[in-house]
Amino acid sequence: MNVQSFSFFYAILALGCWLGTLVIAIGALVRRFGNPDAFSEFRAQLGRIALTLAWVIALVTTAGSLYYSKVQGYVPCELCWYQRICWYPWSVILGIAAWRRDASIKVYAIPVLCISVVISAYHSWIQWFPPSTGTSFCTAAAPCTLKYVNEFHFVTLPFMALSAAVFMIALLFASDPSDVEIDIAEEVEVSA
Repeated sequence: MNVQSFSFFYAILALGCWLGTLVIAIGALVRRFGNPDAFSEFRAQLGRIALTLAWVIALVTTAGSLYYSKVQGYVPCELCWYQRICWYPWSVILGIAAWRRDASIKVYAIPVLCISVVISAYHSWIQWFPPSTGTSFCTAAAPCTLKYVNEFHFVTLPFMALSAAVFMIALLFASDPSDVEIDIAEEVEVSA
């Protein structure tokens, strides 16, 4: 697969993340302010697979990041590195949480993913509207405003990271807390 096809595929995935986030948000709003029983079956099914889906997104995002830097030779800027710091660990941690069906991981994952959202949104902003004075993050070797990917004239690498992070947050909120395999009360009894 050439880089253009790969970038197009990842751009479609990024747009799919926004669509998935929109569906989850609309469902939550309808249940909250309309009919609490609406989408009950959809909510239950989504809650069961949300952790696994979030883990898959983390894996795909990490694989894409590594492909662009290691295979294509795109030099990541400082903001890209900060985004990666927020991403890479979830490829392992969410896999363990999905395997154990531990929805309580959201307490730890959502704040870190929110940091990634802020960094990715800022990075996207400076790519779409480059500042005339530059930024403190930009260097000549790895400028933050360089768009290695620009699908549909707005889907860039930081936008892809933003899309995945927002969708993962939505999925983690939708993960079913009743699906938590580890029961704290049972752990207390075992240790007593």
